[in-house]
Amino acid sequence: MVENRFLGLSGISVPPVGIGCWAIGGQSWTGDKALGWGDVDDRESLRALRRAFDLGARFFDTADVYGTGHSERILGQALAGHRDEVVIATKWGNTYDEGRRALLDPDASGAYTRRALDASLRRLGTDYVDVYQFHLADVAPADAAPLIDVLEVLVEDGKIRTYGWSTDDPDRAASWRAAPNGSVVQHELNVLHDAPEMLALVEREKWASINRGPLAMGLISDKYHAHSQLPADDVRGNGPAWIRYFKDGQPVQDWVARRDSIRDILASDGRTVAQGALAWNLARSPHTIPIPGCRTVAQVEENVGTIERGPLSSAQMAEIESILGR
Repeated sequence: MVENRFLGLSGISVPPVGIGCWAIGGQSWTGDKALGWGDVDDRESLRALRRAFDLGARFFDTADVYGTGHSERILGQALAGHRDEVVIATKWGNTYDEGRRALLDPDASGAYTRRALDASLRRLGTDYVDVYQFHLADVAPADAAPLIDVLEVLVEDGKIRTYGWSTDDPDRAASWRAAPNGSVVQHELNVLHDAPEMLALVEREKWASINRGPLAMGLISDKYHAHSQLPADDVRGNGPAWIRYFKDGQPVQDWVARRDSIRDILASDGRTVAQGALAWNLARSPHTIPIPGCRTVAQVEENVGTIERGPLSSAQMAEIESILGR
């Protein structure tokens, strides 16, 4: 069993495995490229989120752009009546057309930050967000710096409790290290794709490392094999160029080979492969909080079940590093 982990120095404590809510947003698009995970069953999404809560999950991560608002609405419905028992994280910076479910231009202005938060609060059915995250990963640090003053006012107003940047660039993340109430960075981290520089920064600053993609968009599981084919309305089937693990709707073979090379270690000690991958994240640093995505009750039962078995051992971690040649 793994103890709760803190969101930096914010004083907010959460279970060590959170719930990612991108997939429950359903379809969305940037031009002709998918940004969602295909059609979703809202009833199953609600059942999954409520089951996660019943199993002890308390940290739920979404974004206003996931399904152009739909993910936030579903999450708000699922957690109605339990607001003070959960920690909700959302993100801002992208603009979108809800009717067309289409991504529009980014907006890194302070004025938009305030408008985006108010819209997220309405969709979530709450008057505050626990963690607010800047969702534009590639904005220049100088252009993002003025947002800190805006966020500090929002903290003073009680609309957010803490904040951070969702970016894979340690230099961008580090540019917010003097933010008085900043405590998190969200970035990609999984057993196939480590992030040593970002984790070193997180540990120096005593932040929380919120781990996007801990299952490599589903690749680290027994669900996908070399000949799997995903549909064009799925971000993995017809997504932007930054999609790493899938190309033209199929798993990238180099990543499949790397997964298969460590599969037996991940699936040891009674874990599933997915649970082993999440257990790697938990062992990687005491600051890490993976947020695997979900669309079904079975997925949240598997993911939350990781906590009981705990992190991988130091010997297992070393063996994985040796096999992957890192």
